[in-house]
Amino acid sequence: MYKVDLSPDPKEVAAIEARRNREKERQSRIFNVRTRVMGVDVEALNSQVEERKLREATEQSKEAAYGTNQVQYDLVAQMLEKEQAERTRRLAKKVQEFREQKQQLKNRREFDLWDPEQLQNEFPAHLGDSDPHCGPASLQWFSGEDLYRATCLRMQQEQFRYSLERQLQEQQQAKADEKCADMLSDQLRLAMDMRATQLAKLEESCRVAMMSAMANANKAQAAELAERQCREHQHEQEANLMEIQNQIMSDLLTENPQVAQHPMAPHRVLPYCWKGMTPEQRAAIRKVQEAQCSEKEAQRQAEQALDAKWESQAMRSAQAAMELEEQERELCAEFRRGLGSFNQQLAKEQNAQQNYLNSIIYTNQPTAQYHLQFNTSSR
Repeated sequence: MYKVDLSPDPKEVAAIEARRNREKERQSRIFNVRTRVMGVDVEALNSQVEERKLREATEQSKEAAYGTNQVQYDLVAQMLEKEQAERTRRLAKKVQEFREQKQQLKNRREFDLWDPEQLQNEFPAHLGDSDPHCGPASLQWFSGEDLYRATCLRMQQEQFRYSLERQLQEQQQAKADEKCADMLSDQLRLAMDMRATQLAKLEESCRVAMMSAMANANKAQAAELAERQCREHQHEQEANLMEIQNQIMSDLLTENPQVAQHPMAPHRVLPYCWKGMTPEQRAAIRKVQEAQCSEKEAQRQAEQALDAKWESQAMRSAQAAMELEEQERELCAEFRRGLGSFNQQLAKEQNAQQNYLNSIIYTNQPTAQYHLQFNTSSR
């Protein structure tokens, strides 16, 4: 993995630095021999109690602010849900009205193909003198005649008036619906704005209260810290002044060698008061060192002479060992020569004995008849 340098969190760094400072203050209180007392550190316990109370108050204020924000968000969400539901309802209503007015079953182009009342609505063979299906050859009507002109005009006027009234009604209804929707939208927007303003004021008041509480707590803590630092500085100044007076009035800074002598053992010294050795002591030490050097040199020369003797003795021993090894090699060679001649003599004697046995003693070989007779006699 590659090493990635990430910037530390400022809050974490501040918390670590605060803990380190508190630990240093605690150690300075505990390990200071001038101000340390046996028992409980009441000041530290009180500061811990105050810090805990401040932390609890801060957490409670944060929780209250979070609760207020949550309530505000819930109310806004409810209002948005209601507005969405109302918008969906109005849209569905308009879609249904459009379907009822513009998408009727009888207005479709293919309605005449599957109309269940098609046979009933068909034209009869003869409707009258003004039947459009009857041409001039039918002798039902002639060019220039219009027997139902007044009726047609009256019906056209009634149809036009009906259409106009319906359009006016539709326009008035649309305007009323639009006006009602605008009024509801304005009321909802006004209610949301008022609620948002109230919640903003409440949040601002909570924030101001929290900031004032934090400011008061910080001021109290800063005052307490300043007072504690002032007391510590005063104690430190007093201790330094006392230490200076003790150093001036005591024999610690003097050059008197008698101060370093132990009151109970004159041959011993006090380490914290010892100022060094006297010229007589240094001369005695040098004299002893010179005697030790001369003694060391004589010892070294004696060791060198002893080493030379040991080396000569080792050389003589090595030469004697080499001579003994040479004699041993000569004896071994002579022994091997004698053993070889003795073995040759034994081999000659064994060969002569074997020749004697083969040529004289074992000349008659047993036959099958001999074995047969030997078996018969044994039975």
